[in-house]
Amino acid sequence: MLFTLATAPATAPATAPAAAPAAAPDTSIDQVAHFLERPILGNSLWQWLVAILVGLTALTVLSLAKAVVLRRLRRAAEHSQHTGLELAVELVDGTGHWFFLVIALSLAASGVSLQPAVDRIIRFIIVGGVALQVGGWANSVIVFLIHRYLSRRGRERGETDGAVETTMVAVRFISLILVYSLVAVIAADNLGFNVTALITGLGVGGIAVALAVQNILGDLFSALSIVLDKPFVVDDFIVVGEHMGTVEHIGLKSTRVRALSGELLIFRNTDLLAARIQNFKQMQERRVVFKVSVTYSTPPELVARLPAVIKDAIMARDKVRFDRAHFSKFADSALEFEAVYYLLSADYNQYMDTQQAINLDLLNRFRDLGVEFAFPSRTLYLAGGADHPPPPPFGPTGPIGPMNAPPRA
Repeated sequence: MLFTLATAPATAPATAPAAAPAAAPDTSIDQVAHFLERPILGNSLWQWLVAILVGLTALTVLSLAKAVVLRRLRRAAEHSQHTGLELAVELVDGTGHWFFLVIALSLAASGVSLQPAVDRIIRFIIVGGVALQVGGWANSVIVFLIHRYLSRRGRERGETDGAVETTMVAVRFISLILVYSLVAVIAADNLGFNVTALITGLGVGGIAVALAVQNILGDLFSALSIVLDKPFVVDDFIVVGEHMGTVEHIGLKSTRVRALSGELLIFRNTDLLAARIQNFKQMQERRVVFKVSVTYSTPPELVARLPAVIKDAIMARDKVRFDRAHFSKFADSALEFEAVYYLLSADYNQYMDTQQAINLDLLNRFRDLGVEFAFPSRTLYLAGGADHPPPPPFGPTGPIGPMNAPPRA
């Protein structure tokens, strides 16, 4: 019995639980992953999306950075007169958003593989955009420094802002030509063009173009002559032949003058330099000559006093420097006096006010003295009869009296 129990087989172990069934595959994720791996123009859709995201992020970050930096630089420049801050404001403000777009395009294109033709186009856009922006920065630096120098020199010499602005017209044009010509050559070299052949071709072509547009070039060099020689500047009042007005703009081909009657006069620069120009803006004082005529019946003692009367009337005005007053000549129907004075101002309205005050003062003084102003008149003598004796002979300056009568035969 014991043996039987000892040798009896052991009780079979409990049956193990059945294994859980395998999870079903997530078909939606596989489909999305498969869709993103779909090749489009040599790159997966996932690569294109990443490239677009990188480009948009770069464009947004650069635009926000420009706005923040520009605001802080302007705030700092308002509280400081440092030249570097003003120049930094000009450079940051002159950085275009299109340049940020070029940078974003470059970053986005670096994450995908492109076909050779597309890659060349994008490389051309990137190199051209960078070259234009660098040229713009260089031109801004040149113009800023020269404008600052001319402004300081203009203040020292007493020149107006119009004179500085006139000079800057040529400075901007010349700097644009030089800077962008150099940038264009460097950009062409980076794009693989033969720069030597290009420069040679431009030289030959430039001669042909110069012959074709020689009239335009003539006006251009006339504009440079106006800017450098400065016969007039913006805001000057000039007279050219029968036309007069205020200079509003000096361009590369023409100069615009606003006439007194309101219309805009446009002169070719070449024709303008060939004409005789009167510039009244540079006049420091105005020389005034006026004449007064009195009748021949005025007594000689009053005639002798009238120059002093005219002098007193002139000296009674403000901003006037008296020069002279004389009994100048025997006119046809009057005794003529000539007076000269200087108005210490170039203002035409002030000149007219001063001359009007002098005329009114002389009118009152002459009336108090009993002196009559002359007007054109002619006396006729009728010959014949005892009641109408013939008139005495007349000499070159008046009646021939006993002192200058011709000798008798």
